[in-house]
Amino acid sequence: MSQAEQVTRERDTKNRKSGTEDEEQNKKDEHDDESGDESEQKMHSRLPLFIAGAAILIAIIAAAIYFLVTAGEVTTDDAYTDGNAISMASNVSGYVTALYVNDNTFVRAGDLMLIIDPRADAAALQQARASLALAQAQFSSAQVDLAETEVKAPAQLREAQAQLQQAQAQEFDTERDYRMQVSADRRATSAADIDQATAQLRAAEASVKQAQAQVASASLVPQMIEEARQTVLQRQAQLQQAQADLTQAQVDLSYNEIRAPQAGWVTMRNVDLGTYVQSGQQIFYIVSPDFWVTANFKETQLAHMRPGDRVRMTVDAYPGVVLYGHVGSIQEGSGARFSAFPAENATGNYVKIVRRVPVKIVIDNTKPANLNGLPLGISVEPVVTIK
Repeated sequence: MSQAEQVTRERDTKNRKSGTEDEEQNKKDEHDDESGDESEQKMHSRLPLFIAGAAILIAIIAAAIYFLVTAGEVTTDDAYTDGNAISMASNVSGYVTALYVNDNTFVRAGDLMLIIDPRADAAALQQARASLALAQAQFSSAQVDLAETEVKAPAQLREAQAQLQQAQAQEFDTERDYRMQVSADRRATSAADIDQATAQLRAAEASVKQAQAQVASASLVPQMIEEARQTVLQRQAQLQQAQADLTQAQVDLSYNEIRAPQAGWVTMRNVDLGTYVQSGQQIFYIVSPDFWVTANFKETQLAHMRPGDRVRMTVDAYPGVVLYGHVGSIQEGSGARFSAFPAENATGNYVKIVRRVPVKIVIDNTKPANLNGLPLGISVEPVVTIK
């Protein structure tokens, strides 16, 4: 064999070995690729399990955190804002001659809100003043009469007694003259003298009787003074009655001006300028700025609730507004007990129903600056932290 052929054979042998090695390497690479694909498939198949397990773990952790955070809290969605709504009514009847408020106007205590025609009451006030002046004059006159009676009555009695004594003395003299004329010798007197003495005696006797009557009349000094005193008391009572009538007339006139009893917002106005209102007619409400929350909790939620427990509240009408307060009081009875038609559990078939009890929640923090006040009756969700 020539050297060239030997070189060619060796080259072919190397080529065959190289091809065999390449095929083995390719097979190995293909096997590695297949193993990688299988591993990747296994990883993809286990991924949902990992995700589900992580989600369950997160849910358990969240539930535990929620339980720890909300432990000792009770809440209800049956809660509403509440407050004082003062019903304003008229005490007199008449036409509205001036109106100074409108719907939802804020008023302060003492502000004049409307005026009802005051002319009739003003005339009654003038008449009451005139009657008072007359009663004062009559009372003063009665006091003067009493003072005069206290002085004149005893003086009149003394004068009557003096006149009686004078009449009696005159009667004594006249009677003596009469006896002298009667007992004298007929030749020393005459029938005319006797008749004159008789007439004088009778006149003296009449004067005595008249003086006695005057003394009897003047002797009623205590009664006369008491009568004058009673007249003074009567005039004084009339004066007091006139003063009371004047006060009543002033009060009646003041009713024509309706003023705000306290600060608040005018609501439910149903009068206008020129409206005729009747006495006792409701004309509007004044809602005071002070408000609270009435929450109707189930009876099963009240076991550990006490006045003073802290409360956090959200208002449906104002998202983002959070109010803080405390339990002020718990009503001594469920709402069903004080309803217009309370349940009659003793009749018919009985079905137990969980009752709700109103709880008053007092607001502690001041209202947000962007709120003038909370309308009454809007929904609130309170969360009470049980101590």
